[in-house]
Amino acid sequence: MDRLIYTAMSGAKHILEQQATTAHNLANASTTGFKAQIDSFRAVPVLGNGLPTRAFVVDATVGTDYRSGSIEQTGRDLDVAIQGDGWIAVQRADGSEGYTRNGALQINQNGQLQTATGLNVMGDGGPISIPPDVTITIAKDGTISSVNNLTAPGATTIIGRLKLTNPPASSLKRADDGLFVTTNGQPAPLDPAVSVIGGALESSNVNVVETMVNMISLARGFEMQMKMLENAQNNAGKADQLFSMNG
Repeated sequence: MDRLIYTAMSGAKHILEQQATTAHNLANASTTGFKAQIDSFRAVPVLGNGLPTRAFVVDATVGTDYRSGSIEQTGRDLDVAIQGDGWIAVQRADGSEGYTRNGALQINQNGQLQTATGLNVMGDGGPISIPPDVTITIAKDGTISSVNNLTAPGATTIIGRLKLTNPPASSLKRADDGLFVTTNGQPAPLDPAVSVIGGALESSNVNVVETMVNMISLARGFEMQMKMLENAQNNAGKADQLFSMNG
């Protein structure tokens, strides 16, 4: 009887956690460059006195769906999308290096090239500064060039190059701020094979229809676990009645 309770109780708990992850993915279906989270579960025995005949469910490490989203043309000079595998390196709030595929870049009042959330974009030699009164273009290899708007014709000047990297997926993890970081905390090396598409952004890779269907399936799974607990309670009540009759 208690084996059924262990299974249903832990199953219901983790279905709720998976439902939260699914809701989080759905909420980010329109977030540029977002990568969907994946939950996985496994059964483990309950250790204690006697044989390990009871088991419950535990949530394994949350994974990530690294599939690329669709490329959407914007025509904006500061928008870039990673073509294929790879990441844009940025400076996190604590000074460490993080990685994103959200290429909606901007220039702050101090001329620093930043992400839409205000984080400095990293170049070959650190954060990238953009001089005033220029028009910039970003090449396929991440090279940033500028043309002075105050001279005609303006001369093209290379400002720097985006730090584009492509560490193995197994060496990355999602941080609390939504960026990806290396598991060992060390900066990933520059990868010259990574290329970008200028004037475009990568959409989220969340499949809205698939996610909605998954939410419905999880809701039904939770109802099934509750039904199992109800059945366990009914069986326990009937067992008590039998013991009373025998007494």
